[in-house]
Amino acid sequence: MILADPVRPAPRHGGVRLRVPDWLPSLVNAGRAFVVIGVAELFWIVTEWPSGATAVTWAAIVVIVNAPRAEQAYAAAVSSTVGTSLAAALAGIIAFAVLPNLETFAAFSLAIGLVLVPAGAGMAQPWQPAIFTAIASFFPPLLAPANQMTYDTQQFYNTTLAIIGGSGVAALSFRLIPPLSPAFRTRRLLALTLRDLRRLAAGQIPSTPEDWEGRVYGRLSVLPDEALPLQRSQLVAALSVGTEISKLRRNARPLDLGSELGDALEAVARGDSVTATSRLTHLDAELAVRESAEALHARGSVLAMSEAFTQHAAYFDDGAPR
Repeated sequence: MILADPVRPAPRHGGVRLRVPDWLPSLVNAGRAFVVIGVAELFWIVTEWPSGATAVTWAAIVVIVNAPRAEQAYAAAVSSTVGTSLAAALAGIIAFAVLPNLETFAAFSLAIGLVLVPAGAGMAQPWQPAIFTAIASFFPPLLAPANQMTYDTQQFYNTTLAIIGGSGVAALSFRLIPPLSPAFRTRRLLALTLRDLRRLAAGQIPSTPEDWEGRVYGRLSVLPDEALPLQRSQLVAALSVGTEISKLRRNARPLDLGSELGDALEAVARGDSVTATSRLTHLDAELAVRESAEALHARGSVLAMSEAFTQHAAYFDDGAPR
């Protein structure tokens, strides 16, 4: 019966925990955005340019939106600048050469459709979709249609120059302050994971399997596509070792694992995989004489850790003092 089982309290979690795989790329992006916005604002103040605020706005938009694309950010920013320039040229033609000769809504719709329909079709094609997206996005605000059109060429040129200039400065910033290379990001993710694994073995960070898996899954999700298969397997091995450490710690007292587990984890924290494997071998021998299910599970964890240390000894011993 359902009522025969007493009500069990729902487990309470400590809330949502912010996990950032690596803060350095975000700090580089933040520094680049700070420099670009600062330079644009300084130029606005020195020149007293009426459209300086627009230039600052578009510089900020382009540098912030494209920064997460890492090594593709410069190409995306350049495509956006090219598309914006084409949108400005088309908006100028429609605004000053076509619209003054039109009076009906149907004619107006046909005029802007000459730009928006091809741009929309180009967005769905594999060739330069970013350029067509910029044309379709920026053409309407550059044209700025209204019930009572005003044909102020000076205002149009100022606004257009501000948008193109801001976008161009943002694109240039990705050359002057480039994003971190895929190889460097991969090495950092591996080094951070190894550091956290040693802290986990030393008991300096939470040792629940869920917390460790969430930490490493985040780094696996941002691992660059250029990462080598060996580097991917090293990160997966660290994930496995950390998970098994958490399981063994949880069962250490009920199984009375003694000092062997502590010595093995101490060796892991030092970056000594040979000693850790030796200690785990002794621990496995002790567990082999037991017949409980908990002992079998613990043996599985021990064997998984030993295999990982054997296959990736160079990685687990990296940077350890000799």
